[in-house]
Amino acid sequence: MTDAKRIRVALVDDQALFRAGVRMLIQSQDDLEFVGEAGDGREGVALAATARPDVILMDIRMPVLDGIAATEAIIMEAGRTGWEPRVLILTTFDLDESAARAIRSGASGFVLKDAEPEFLLAAIRTVHAGNAVIAASATRELFEHFAPQAPTLLVPPSYDSLTAREREIFLLAARGLSNAEIAASEFLSEATVKTHISRILGKLELRDRVQLVVFAFEHRIVE
Repeated sequence: MTDAKRIRVALVDDQALFRAGVRMLIQSQDDLEFVGEAGDGREGVALAATARPDVILMDIRMPVLDGIAATEAIIMEAGRTGWEPRVLILTTFDLDESAARAIRSGASGFVLKDAEPEFLLAAIRTVHAGNAVIAASATRELFEHFAPQAPTLLVPPSYDSLTAREREIFLLAARGLSNAEIAASEFLSEATVKTHISRILGKLELRDRVQLVVFAFEHRIVE
């Protein structure tokens, strides 16, 4: 496989031994390319800017700059340049407040640091393909439990551009329903639902279904 087709992966974590293990794991895969590592969030932001990885594995708790702030900085820079990285959070706690904050900051999902190597590899490939690692229903659970006091944002004009059918699909997806569940409840094919979801994400300038749930939560569209 040529380098041009490989998924470029960077790692930001303050534990050298952990970095070494992940580096070897990624380098063992024909379709992945390890493009660099950093030991704190500030170094991670600089690494991301120079290496331009496709997927960034980001620890949350680090010195100098934590993973949440680093994720925000990377996503902001990406928005200015048209670069579209996926940030995959590495955490030791499932469904905790830090994970919720990281998702709001722009991460496409999170993986437990003690996950099986095969799961981490699958997660990298999943987010690179434009999908979220954490299910939309789990995202909703995160925000209901850990971010109930978040301020309500004004609904942007882009939401008004959704058709009536797209709004119906949006509300179902925001509640955590899968494509199959939406298809069954609305008497549609899964392919049609997928098309609607793609159009909704495009109109609202969202990356994936996780960001759709965040959008719905922050604008109090789904209560």
